[in-house]
Amino acid sequence: MDENSQGEATFAPGWPGIPARWTSSAKSGVGKALNDASPLWFTISHGILNEVYYPRIDQACIRDLGLIVTDGDGFISEEKRNTTPQITSPSKGTPAFKIINTCNEGLYQIEKEIISDPNQPVLLQRIRFTVLKNSASKYRLFVVLSPHLGNRGEGNTGWTGDYKGHPMLFAEREHFVLALACSLPWVKRSVGFVGTSDGWRDLHQHKKMTWEYTRAENGNLALTGEIDISSSTEFVLALGFGTNAEEAGNRARASLQNGFDLPYKEYLNNWKNWQDSLLPLTGNVKNKNIFRISTAVLKTHQSTHFLGGAIASLSIPWGFSKGDGDLGGYHLVWPRDMVQSAGALIACGATEDAQRVLSYLRSTQEADGHWPQNMWLDGAPYWNGIQMDETALPILLLDLAYRENVINKKELPKFWEMVKRAAGYLAQNGPVSSQDRWEEDPGYSPFTVAAEIAALLAAADIADVNREPKVATYLRELADVWNDCIDRWIYVTENDWCEKYQVDGYYERIAEVSEIGGVLHIGKDVLVKNHPETDEEFLAYHMVSPDALALVRFGLREANDPRIQNTLKIIDSLLKTETPGGPVWYRYDDDGYGEHEDGSPFDGTGVGRPWPLLTGERAHYELAAGNTKEAKKLLKTIESLANDGGLIPEQTWDSADIPERELIFGKPSGSAMPLVWAHAEYIKLLRSLRDGNVFDMPPQTVKRYLKDKIQSLRLLWRFNNKIRSLPFGMLLRIETLAPAHIHWSADDWNTSHDITTNDSGVGIFYADLPTSEMEKDKTISFTFNWTESNTWEGENFSVVIE
Repeated sequence: MDENSQGEATFAPGWPGIPARWTSSAKSGVGKALNDASPLWFTISHGILNEVYYPRIDQACIRDLGLIVTDGDGFISEEKRNTTPQITSPSKGTPAFKIINTCNEGLYQIEKEIISDPNQPVLLQRIRFTVLKNSASKYRLFVVLSPHLGNRGEGNTGWTGDYKGHPMLFAEREHFVLALACSLPWVKRSVGFVGTSDGWRDLHQHKKMTWEYTRAENGNLALTGEIDISSSTEFVLALGFGTNAEEAGNRARASLQNGFDLPYKEYLNNWKNWQDSLLPLTGNVKNKNIFRISTAVLKTHQSTHFLGGAIASLSIPWGFSKGDGDLGGYHLVWPRDMVQSAGALIACGATEDAQRVLSYLRSTQEADGHWPQNMWLDGAPYWNGIQMDETALPILLLDLAYRENVINKKELPKFWEMVKRAAGYLAQNGPVSSQDRWEEDPGYSPFTVAAEIAALLAAADIADVNREPKVATYLRELADVWNDCIDRWIYVTENDWCEKYQVDGYYERIAEVSEIGGVLHIGKDVLVKNHPETDEEFLAYHMVSPDALALVRFGLREANDPRIQNTLKIIDSLLKTETPGGPVWYRYDDDGYGEHEDGSPFDGTGVGRPWPLLTGERAHYELAAGNTKEAKKLLKTIESLANDGGLIPEQTWDSADIPERELIFGKPSGSAMPLVWAHAEYIKLLRSLRDGNVFDMPPQTVKRYLKDKIQSLRLLWRFNNKIRSLPFGMLLRIETLAPAHIHWSADDWNTSHDITTNDSGVGIFYADLPTSEMEKDKTISFTFNWTESNTWEGENFSVVIE
């Protein structure tokens, strides 16, 4: 590798450059070759290439790569700021992109075709520069590349050099290297520090390249090159990656030598073959097949190094305001989002992809049975919160895969250990969750509790298949207890909102709990995140959420249940907003996750904006309620909330237009786009509409609670939930985390009895005291002798029969 073969290095001044920032999350396209030989993912926004990921989908390597046009005198124009882009694909569902960027002054046009090389990690752009006014000789064309290798903008080193005589621009950081090559000659090349000595600043000051720095070390860099368009205005840019400069340079040169047409054809054929293998679900608006775009989004967000791993989004929400302190962005694995996408893969017939997700879940499960809040692809946690739905949903995914013949009965036992550990974690730690599904507040929340109960019943069925009837029986009995307690935990009555909205009661968003003397108390207030006042609290019964619809989605309540209808009345009064395409809903009232009122980006505080995926969840509710026509209308609403490239955002802008911030009412906000979870909900809705029922509704809950009307005969006492009273006629079940003999009395120790705990098989030991025939106002007293250590607890406990 020859570096600066013309002489000694000329070091760029201005180290280390300004603080690094990422770029817009408003993607108009995301893509990847389906070949494993090409571990490279790319994104497009504002008519140019921005984040590229290599060698893993959770590791971004560049901020952006775009072209600048000047006349060498007074005119300068940037693709991403001074043109109007038009983006198309050769066929719907094939993430190869053609972009036509037309100068806003009508002076030139840049036409680009973008793919990744199927046979090596190289990003290819075939570009045609067309002059619309004046002569071609009047203009100069430059490429500017901002490397952010290994997820960081700082610490990059760049240089001008060549690979076997072919001039290129290089950058490296740790074990990541990129090489930018062009099929046309370079006129000039330079590397510099952003904000001080970079080519962008040079061009804006001088309208031509006057700086030719050959090396810049350990900072926030930009690589700049002038392309020689004197003999041709058509060329190919190849951005190659490797573990060293030789590898990256070799790959870039090889791709250029192979040409664009052959890899382009292979890229398209591979995607066509995969799309042709799927079920032909439909859903069209303005001639854009959002279904095929959605399936491509799901496929594009899958890993190659860790088969089955899938990230939440190839974007960083409000990335233009985020720096190296936000390494993960949304290019991390959220088990919840991944399970949702795997369910959609099953819905559209991508069975092999769904099978790989299940295998990935097996390999990344923590030793105690749960999955991290989010994680890198290798399973290393990023944030360390606990969301119980993320432990429940993998069980439900396996059950769905089994019902849909994605895995057969012979394959099911290999997942039993995973299911058993997950069910044990739920049983031991639920139903209270440290965070709700929005990663914010602890307590009882309807979505999480519903998912946990459904998962326990699904796990019980899998236990039966694996011939563990003891485990199956215990899990069903525990699910029954929790299902019967839902209203006690989160259904509120007789308050000012009941009077205001003229309802008997409703399900609140979350009920926070605290432990006082070992007794769990449901609090009156909720500490709400993302507000300027970090300790801002709201009355729990003054907060509702569409999460309550999960009680229907998971089969615990009928769609026409008066309690659900009451809750819907308040949800629609407070959380529903109309857009030109139809209604969309907020996560909860007083949400703070979204742009500020002036449109400035979320910075830890803000104003919550509506989520298109919640329109999909509402459509599923309407389908469960028999309102198919309304569900179809809401399907069209989701399609209308997508951007021009068919990508569905995390959030929708809900205020007056702010064009200078690219915020238009009813269009995507600055949060993540695309959001895989939103595309997954859309695909599942298509499948549900085709089938005439909710595709992923668990049958176990429907049969047990809606048809058979099973109710529990028990109430649970645990050390982390020391109930003080027991309804008359019920059994008192005492549960511990270690085997014990329970010494108890119902007459103030005048007489006493002993009972030995049973092993549930999932880490809990339990015994039922025969309280169902005891008189009211009796006090049950008890203590423990721990079997393994043969020691006494040293404290008596009591429960009163009401």
